[in-house]
Amino acid sequence: MTLWSVLILAVPVADWYLPPDIHLAHLLVIPLALAATFADTRRTAVTALLALAALVVAGAERHTLTTENVLVQMLSLVLFSALLLIATRLREQHQRHLARVRQVSEAAQSVLLRPLPRRAGAVSLASTYVAAETEARIGGDLYALVHAPGPTRLIIGDARGKGLGAIGDIETVLGAFRFNAHRHSTLSGLASALESDVRWDLGQSHRGDPDEWPGERFVTAAVLEIPDDQLCARLISFGHLPPLLLHGGHVTPLEVSTPAPPLGLGTLTETEYAPLTFRFAPGDRLVLYTDGVTEARDSMGGFYPLAERVTAWADQRPDALVHRIGADLRAHTGGPLDDDMALIVLQREEARVRARISENRWVS
Repeated sequence: MTLWSVLILAVPVADWYLPPDIHLAHLLVIPLALAATFADTRRTAVTALLALAALVVAGAERHTLTTENVLVQMLSLVLFSALLLIATRLREQHQRHLARVRQVSEAAQSVLLRPLPRRAGAVSLASTYVAAETEARIGGDLYALVHAPGPTRLIIGDARGKGLGAIGDIETVLGAFRFNAHRHSTLSGLASALESDVRWDLGQSHRGDPDEWPGERFVTAAVLEIPDDQLCARLISFGHLPPLLLHGGHVTPLEVSTPAPPLGLGTLTETEYAPLTFRFAPGDRLVLYTDGVTEARDSMGGFYPLAERVTAWADQRPDALVHRIGADLRAHTGGPLDDDMALIVLQREEARVRARISENRWVS
């Protein structure tokens, strides 16, 4: 029995014991309003019938059922119930529409930002993504992975701005990365093609928006390549935050001496995409992240100490490390994040020796 049903039944019972000049019939609108707010149309209709029956019983108890006052109360209750039923029906229709829109939106977002696999080539990995926008699954951060012939290639990035307004730029970068990741034999070739495609697409979008200045739209990104048959990894940074290399319990930020400009700004400077190559042996881990992690603040305004936490949890597998950082980040902020956040942890597994891949399998 619902709360509003109990309230309705309490009215005729209370009327039986109250003095003749005290009536509680006007309180029947309270359970009706509760039902219309929290229940569906059918339950609201049942509640309205119960309220009307309670009013009839209360009038019969006092022998006032046919008086003008009670008849007016009954008519008012019927009209009020009808209005509430209409409002409830409209609310249900609106909720169904929102549910369909949300379902379509989630499907589209899932296609755009696909979940990363737990294993790709020579690495195992775990990831998490939190959008700052309520009800959104993606915001202004991005990541994608392609296991090309030979290496595993991965991108993580942060579009200018945050939330749903950056989704168009995210779609541009992810589409360009997925298209080019398996078509170039070198990471430098991939980086050059990625910048060219993103710059062209953003330029086309700019032509349709005369109020937008060139250079206002860009994406910082880090592109990583991990060969299956070599104990190394290669990194090209488009102005993105340095990944953290965890080796032997020590954390080293992978600072690129000459990072490329953010994607979309490649025409501003003469750019040579020379990757940073570093040793990545079995058991080593890489932590890639966006500024939603490191710039998350606590109540005193302090930034989240990611490198310190990674060092403290150096023995954790990727999935456990991602889980611990995510929980600790929420505890650090004490509430929802103000910015979108993406976090990826990769671990190099035992090397699998493969025959050298023929150059004719690449399309340059």
